[in-house]
Amino acid sequence: MSEVTEDQAETVEQVRRRYAGAAREVQARALLPMTSSGPAPADDAAGCGTSGCCEGTGTQAAADADFGSALYPGAQLGELPESAVLASLGCGNPTAVADLNEGERVLDLGSGGGIDVLLSARRVGPTGFAYGVDMTQEMLELARANAAEAGATNVEFLEGRIEAVPLPDASVDVVISNCVINLSVDKPAVLAEMFRVLVPGGRVGVSDVVSEDHLTPAERAERGDFAGCIAGALSRSEYLEGLAAAGFVDADVRFTHEVRPGLHGAIVRAVKPA
Repeated sequence: MSEVTEDQAETVEQVRRRYAGAAREVQARALLPMTSSGPAPADDAAGCGTSGCCEGTGTQAAADADFGSALYPGAQLGELPESAVLASLGCGNPTAVADLNEGERVLDLGSGGGIDVLLSARRVGPTGFAYGVDMTQEMLELARANAAEAGATNVEFLEGRIEAVPLPDASVDVVISNCVINLSVDKPAVLAEMFRVLVPGGRVGVSDVVSEDHLTPAERAERGDFAGCIAGALSRSEYLEGLAAAGFVDADVRFTHEVRPGLHGAIVRAVKPA
């Protein structure tokens, strides 16, 4: 991970505050206990609405089809604690993208309230394992409470930055993420960490917001802020070039739905050479 500038550190803190506020709102709605601070009111300035953090427009009904729990099949959501569903702020369903198998070890980057870790744990079964990494203490508390409520024993939530994953080399078979890589201020470090923690032959199955190639960084910023998963989005070409630079092969970025003009929810896949 490269040295973080002052501006980048402020961006990281803005992201942390936003998702800490979202976690507090979910805990207040679901009446879950807090261990570090009391629940914040639903209109907390640090929050952003339980279904809309990742597009920056609160809980507008029009945005719900593009972000959050609406992107998961209802049967999957019925298996999960309510607070895990409420805390879903992503732009896809990476557990489906990754096509998980029994016995695999999975890492979710930016695991939030734990929805994708819990779904992964069910897919890989008792012989598999699912890790989640998140930098926000409030989200980690929420995720661990959700795991306990779900009775999930093959999961672990780790505090850390996705630019410096607290796992050893070649420790997982699959890396997933749901609309989080765009929030990083050091995306090459994230892609390098994904490569490092994967076993040879391991794979990436990520949902993210990705820009069309013609949009400049300034044009992306005009369409939404960084903490709302818009301004920090890579273009499709930038994503493919970054994955190749990290060592991945068979990389693919496929748009699924438009979330802003020229910006799309996307499926990102790649493989670490065997």
